[in-house]
Amino acid sequence: MEISFERRPGVVVARIAGELDCYTAPTLREVLDRELDASGAASLVLNLRDASFIDSSGLGAILGRYRRLAPGGGRVAVCEAQPSVRRVLELAGIPRIIPLYPSEEQALEAQKAVGT
Repeated sequence: MEISFERRPGVVVARIAGELDCYTAPTLREVLDRELDASGAASLVLNLRDASFIDSSGLGAILGRYRRLAPGGGRVAVCEAQPSVRRVLELAGIPRIIPLYPSEEQALEAQKAVGT
């Protein structure tokens, strides 16, 4: 798994490549939390364009960032998920809590629309 970050006003964009599974989820949680702490951002956009696989551990890492940010009014969005990854997200009910967007630009616009 590889992660790159881009900081925008109030938002961290994390571009994730590779597999999000029981082996990589602990690192994902740690790296995302460290970047959120360092940036002071209230919201997170997860670009999963290059993520090839996700399991329940990866889902848990994503939901954990939502649980961390939501109480303070922050938001999490997922964008550009590959069809197989998107299917797992949908089967797990993630879109009821965390919106899925077809593009990073749309996810960022949605963050602006809510004033984060």
